[in-house]
Amino acid sequence: MRSSPGVRLLPNAITVLAMCAGLSAVQFALNQQLTGAIAAVAVAAVLDGLDGRIARLLDATTKMGAELDSLSDAMSFGVAPALTLYVWHLQGNRLGWVVALVFAVCMVLRLARFNTLLDDDEQPPFTKEFFVGVPAPAAGLLALLPLLLTAQFGQGWWSNQTVLMLWILAIAALAVSRVPTLSLKTVKVPPRMVAPLLVLVALLAAGVIVFPRISLAVALVVYLAHVPYAVYRYSWLAQHPEAWSAPPRERRAIRRTQRRLGLRPPLRRSVAGAARRVRLARRNGQRNRQGKRTLGIRRER
Repeated sequence: MRSSPGVRLLPNAITVLAMCAGLSAVQFALNQQLTGAIAAVAVAAVLDGLDGRIARLLDATTKMGAELDSLSDAMSFGVAPALTLYVWHLQGNRLGWVVALVFAVCMVLRLARFNTLLDDDEQPPFTKEFFVGVPAPAAGLLALLPLLLTAQFGQGWWSNQTVLMLWILAIAALAVSRVPTLSLKTVKVPPRMVAPLLVLVALLAAGVIVFPRISLAVALVVYLAHVPYAVYRYSWLAQHPEAWSAPPRERRAIRRTQRRLGLRPPLRRSVAGAARRVRLARRNGQRNRQGKRTLGIRRER
């Protein structure tokens, strides 16, 4: 049953609120309210995570909503962080303005690629568990990490202009890269882990309330630390098609079995190189044997 027009309006309203929250970060930065600027982008990230889920739950997904969501992400996590950082510490620096433009453009390109990948049906099933590159909300918050550290600890090496510009470029590169990152949308929680996970959520909520800036900084650092694991998991799944549709418990069993037996998937380049060396050795051996036979015949003559 299709939702009523009023219900279909709710996800789009949340998307517009996310856009307003993200752009409000610039106003906070102009007033030197660093904590307010960070909080505005964080609120935009939370609202961005809610609008799509609410639209699917209410069966209120529309093409206009999808386009509006991409526009909101570009403004909230591309334009807003770039302008916030420029107003905060790069104002008057021509190279700083170029860096801010590069970040905003990279975020728009990242969102455009994300939209094109939604219609790609040729990807293996396991790729749904990953994002291609760092998603827009995470990239927008990661770009603001130096601002977050300054708001908590004051000026430091993280607030140096050169360090800040390099950091912004690094996050922009991660956003448009092909590096896989985990998608929480496909994470399945075992029944026995529901209670411990709820306790962990309560602890995180308490930490955000009592120590909001430190909690957010730790969460961002942990997110960056998960990228190597995501790359390893992606490469492992790419080499094991039998685990694509298997639940997490069976995947862990497959990995344990391989470690116990010492099995390693052969690398195509290594196998091809080894086969090429074997073929060359055989050819050289045949040539040597033919040469010896020729010399023997000549000596007998």
